[in-house]
Amino acid sequence: MTSEAPTDLAIEVRGLVKRYRGGRGQDELSAVRGIDLGVRRGEVFGFLGPNGAGKTTTVRMLCTLLPITEGHATVAGVDVGRDPAEVRRRIGVALQEVGLDARQSGRELLELQCGLYRIADPAARSAELLRLVGLEDAADRLIGTYSGGMKRRLDLATALVHEPQVLFLDEPTTGLDPASRLTVWQEVRRINALGTTVFLTTQYLEEADQLCDRLAIIDDGTIVAQGTPDELKSELGSDVLTIGLDPVEHDRARDALLTLAGLDHVTDAAEGLAVYVDDAAGAVADVVRLLGDAGIRPGAIALSRPSLDDVFLASTGRRIEGGVPEMAS
Repeated sequence: MTSEAPTDLAIEVRGLVKRYRGGRGQDELSAVRGIDLGVRRGEVFGFLGPNGAGKTTTVRMLCTLLPITEGHATVAGVDVGRDPAEVRRRIGVALQEVGLDARQSGRELLELQCGLYRIADPAARSAELLRLVGLEDAADRLIGTYSGGMKRRLDLATALVHEPQVLFLDEPTTGLDPASRLTVWQEVRRINALGTTVFLTTQYLEEADQLCDRLAIIDDGTIVAQGTPDELKSELGSDVLTIGLDPVEHDRARDALLTLAGLDHVTDAAEGLAVYVDDAAGAVADVVRLLGDAGIRPGAIALSRPSLDDVFLASTGRRIEGGVPEMAS
């Protein structure tokens, strides 16, 4: 008997905590620190954060691969702690480590997976999945000859064999070239359009912006912001001026800009300072004047609208590692 909860949420998490025992004489390590989130049925939900933020640990708890230390979670309407076997029957999982047998063909691997799930017609289901992920032409080649992007797409197909209600993708494009990354994005959109809820972890800002209906930003095991990409960016409200400066001039430059009209706040950036202001285009001349009056000669000044990197910066005080992957034009 499953402990199923009637809800429009595909995933519901309350107060989720994961702690690991420390070594001799060391304190416990908290990898996840009491997170709450809800993922609606049929959406692509993103979990955005740098390496070590707690993304993979959270996914492994939701997939029943790690025990929950504290808190409560349901996936596809089933309590993760009470009925992990039923959760596993309802989900598909593609983790960071793609574990595929290089000596099999793509078709052989999928037909084997279909047999494990007792699919009535393994050959037909395998052919359907190969079409779905665009690997029909490579179906009978050995997996060892596949590119990294092809292996990722085949891994997606294996996670979809039993038509899961929820698909977990942990860093699905890490290490891929730009063209392969775009192809995986297309496959995720196609899978989601068929009705599968997708929970996606990523450290790539553009990936979260392009794919996700909503997302949560996690840092140091804690969720620091949630919403649609547009909502999170619009909450900042301000344009961004990035000013190239020598690090030794940061403090003086901050003081000089305190009287800038429409100023929201100033924070460090890789290039110098990021200045959040109501009208960035109109503020450039005043920025140059105020810095000049303080004896500071700025380098390049760039104007931009708020990005998810700015949201992460405003939420945590630093920029996300990994940033925006270089994409093919």
